[in-house]
Amino acid sequence: METLAAPGVLYTAFVFIFVIGLLVFVHEFGHYAMARAFGIRVEAFAVGFGKEVIGWTDRNGTRWKLGWIPMGGYAKFAGDMNEASQPDESLKARVSEADRADLFMFRPLWQKALVVAAGPGINFLFAILIFAAFFLTYGHQITPPVAGQVVAGTPAAEAGLRAGDRFVSIDGQGVARFEDVMRIVAINPGQPMRVDIERDGQSITKTILPDIVEERDRFGNEYRRGMLGIASGQRVVEHHGLAGSVKWAVIETWDTVRMMWDTLAQIVSGRRAVDELGGPIKIAQFSGQSATLGLPALISFIALISINLGFINLLPIPMLDGGHLFLYALEAIRRRPLNPKVQEWAFMSGFALLMSLMAFLTWNDLQSVGLWDRLASIIS
Repeated sequence: METLAAPGVLYTAFVFIFVIGLLVFVHEFGHYAMARAFGIRVEAFAVGFGKEVIGWTDRNGTRWKLGWIPMGGYAKFAGDMNEASQPDESLKARVSEADRADLFMFRPLWQKALVVAAGPGINFLFAILIFAAFFLTYGHQITPPVAGQVVAGTPAAEAGLRAGDRFVSIDGQGVARFEDVMRIVAINPGQPMRVDIERDGQSITKTILPDIVEERDRFGNEYRRGMLGIASGQRVVEHHGLAGSVKWAVIETWDTVRMMWDTLAQIVSGRRAVDELGGPIKIAQFSGQSATLGLPALISFIALISINLGFINLLPIPMLDGGHLFLYALEAIRRRPLNPKVQEWAFMSGFALLMSLMAFLTWNDLQSVGLWDRLASIIS
């Protein structure tokens, strides 16, 4: 396969800023829209951090602004002490009952939880809309989950699979198309897998150990995946109506979330190397590469990053939406608010964890693009 030239730095940076800015806006607008639906006052809506580049104040008193560091954003609610939605406990003694109506911290727990969950939720919804639009416009490419060919000497052949076998499930995950087989096997290189198939009307169970394959994509990026050694049958394009397109868009989004969860679990358990994780530089790199493949590829990439943003934000880490929801769950179980000191400790530890994780991912990114090797060659 011919390797394509990598896009330029300025082009990559521009596409990255566009992708991140768009998805941050979508995410924060989910928080904003839900808060406004409950009558909660929003003091600021920001895309990017740092000094304000441009901004305006709307008739509801919300300051809409663009920061010069395009690496995130926030919706700051009335009553919050900072952009991380940490409540200002001093307001409890200073604000009258009448003035509490539009402050986030005094709202019922279920309303606060919905406002927080609306950010990741709209990221998933945004991806579903993109996928549904693709299926309506181009059709849905799908391949029946049937082995068209079994290559001799591969794990599939050694396990006794034959051409014509229909996959039913792999490691308990249902299989509806051949793409499901590829997806599940790809993220389990070198891991034994239980494979349930149908052959001539009979149910058969096999245990297969996928090979580990190291490959390069068309831009030269290296990656590892699992391989069974089977080829698919004929791919077909199915044209769905609106309901069918939305249904398959939900399935695609859910399958992507499940793949992210499986990959994260494998990294935490040590089954995959931590250097496979990528950070902002990798996202920027893939943004530019996707854009060079055309608008459909870029839009598909935006959908995947939107799912990723929603998934990451639901992790139970303080400072993230999942951390807020976790604290709300504890408050609901206890039936009383958490001690302010406990909340403060949680936010501080969450901030430290996020900064450490960002530094680690950036280190991985710089290593993957060969920066450390270049510096070593210069020094030596």
